[in-house]
Formats: sequence, structure tokens, C-alpha cells
Amino acid sequence: MDTATILSHVDHTLLKPEATWEQIKTLCDEAMEFGCATVCIPPSYIKPAAEYVQGNLKLCTVIGFPNGYNTLATKIFETKDAVENGASEIDMVINLGLVKDRNWKALQEEIAAVKAACLGRPLKVILETCLLTDLEKQKLCQIAVKAEADYVKTSTGFSTGGATQEDVALLRENLPKSVKVKASGGIRTLADGAAYLELGADRLGASALVGEARKEP
Repeated sequence: MDTATILSHVDHTLLKPEATWEQIKTLCDEAMEFGCATVCIPPSYIKPAAEYVQGNLKLCTVIGFPNGYNTLATKIFETKDAVENGASEIDMVINLGLVKDRNWKALQEEIAAVKAACLGRPLKVILETCLLTDLEKQKLCQIAVKAEADYVKTSTGFSTGGATQEDVALLRENLPKSVKVKASGGIRTLADGAAYLELGADRLGASALVGEARKEP
């Protein structure tokens, strides 16, 4: 798999709390130069980034990030605000307490409500797979389908682990083709990116792959 193909599936990501506007502009410049799918940036930077890229790059942002325990009303407000500011895609962290409580009804309602607030924009549901059992991951795939999510995403990158090949394979196996998989967290090399895409991921959340591509002769 060639580098351009890998990068076309990348959400070029900068979500560190200390990220500056100059760094966000550089991220956008790199994503446009290398043909990335989107940049994934903090909500506070969506409006200026939309003005900066002038429609030449899709902008992704995060909701309920990184812990997911915001109230549903807060997540809906965050989503509507991001959309109004120019977000093209939304990555939302689910409420993991609801998973551990087996409150599947509330989880489905949460995902569906945030999906509605996206106003047609793709919704990626972040599971934080490192904190879940395989049975929980399988159940969440079913719920994501019922709630009409567009993607299931492995990780925030801020917990105890990121994407694994085993988790990407498990998610892909438990989702219909209409729901895509995003691998995120700890993807450091182009070879890693290619491996996840070959396992069935459609999108990669990564901060390092553009830098790796720049090193190529």
C-alpha cells in the first residue's frame, strides 16, 4: 500500500491541551499538502480553522473528550456548536459508566441524539477499547448500528492503551459494511497504518504519519 493511499485515510490529529493556534495552522497545512482525510482538532479551534482552510480541508473535532462522562445535554450542545463553527465530522466519546452498568438503552439514546445533532455529518463513536471486554465491544457495535453511527473508533489516545490489531479485527467482524472502523491511538509508522487498513479500518487517527511520510526519499 503506497504512502498517499495510507495518508488519504488519516485524520491528522492534534488534541494536546496545550496545542497552540500556530500548531493547528501547521497541522492544517500538512494535511492539505499530504492529502489527509481531515484534521482532528480541539473544538475551540474549529471556527478559526474553517476560516483558515477555506473549504480545502475537512475538519473533525471531539465531543465529550476524553472521558465521555459529560451529560447528554452537554454533548448535544458541544456537537451543535462544533457544526455551527464548521466541523465536517464529529468524534464522540461514549459514557463508559453506562457500559459498565449495562445501561444499553441509555447508550443507544446518547449516540442517536448526538448523531441527530450532527445534521448529516459523519459521527464516529469512540469506545475506548482498552477499558472494555470483548463482549462489551461486541455489544457496543450492535448499539452503534442501531443508533445509526457512521464509524466505531477504538480509542481517544488518552487512556491506558490505543488501537490494537485484535480490536480492529473484532470491530470489523461485528459491524456491517455500512458502519466503518477508525483505528486511533499509538499508530506511529506507515507500516502500522497499512496494517490497520488491511484489517478493515477505513480511517486512522494519527499524529505521526505525516512526519513519517516527510522522511521518505
